[in-house]
Amino acid sequence: MNEPAARVAIVTGGANGIGWACAQRFARDGYCVVIADLNAQRSCERAHELGPAHLGVGADVAVEADVRALIDACVERYGRVDVLVNNAGNSDQPHPTVEQNVDAFDRLLGIHLRGTFVACREAGRVMLVQRSGAIVNLGSIAGLAGIPARNAYGAAKAGIAAMTRSLACEWARDGIRVNAVAPGYVATELVETLKRNGQMNVRSIEKRTPMGRLARPEEIANAIGFLASDAASYITGTVLSVDGGWHAYGAADDQARMD
Repeated sequence: MNEPAARVAIVTGGANGIGWACAQRFARDGYCVVIADLNAQRSCERAHELGPAHLGVGADVAVEADVRALIDACVERYGRVDVLVNNAGNSDQPHPTVEQNVDAFDRLLGIHLRGTFVACREAGRVMLVQRSGAIVNLGSIAGLAGIPARNAYGAAKAGIAAMTRSLACEWARDGIRVNAVAPGYVATELVETLKRNGQMNVRSIEKRTPMGRLARPEEIANAIGFLASDAASYITGTVLSVDGGWHAYGAADDQARMD
């Protein structure tokens, strides 16, 4: 008797940070992983690190043709799509609202919101035929609460939360589950760069967070892995906060330290 085919997971923005942590998590769980990233060479290098069963693809999720090519490459190689993790993204404009420009605003929404929509739609075409699949979108605490000047990012992440619920309800009886995670601040390379450049006060964020620290990328990946797994078989349409209690916290700033 032939061995059953391995499940296949696509991770956009999979070459670094949370995406790379997800790729590693799914590989450990026995999935064939398709790493999609703007940097095609880096995608292939990361896939090579995971082993010969995995695939690296260059793709800009803001470009519809790139997303279609990504799904086509996955189906051509493996014949199926079991999991899609929409992780690709970029950062907001680090300026007051009156200094922000429309082109940067549109670019961010194009990557986060439009990119997530197109990837869900194209993966959905495959999953609907399979009558099975799990999609996990990346939201953010910025999409659940007001963070000054994070206009495009907050709007995009709020839109992703709404779209997650909509797709979950549309596809629930077709065997497709759609969920999202809303991470708090995560100790990624980007955060380290912002910290070095004086654009982010990490100590202040740690004080504001009830657990007193930033998340590790693998902690976000573990939540994503759970939502994508059979252990979450009756969970769809949810946005899971993975933020160390950040969104739940409602006291004054000087009460944040409870030790």
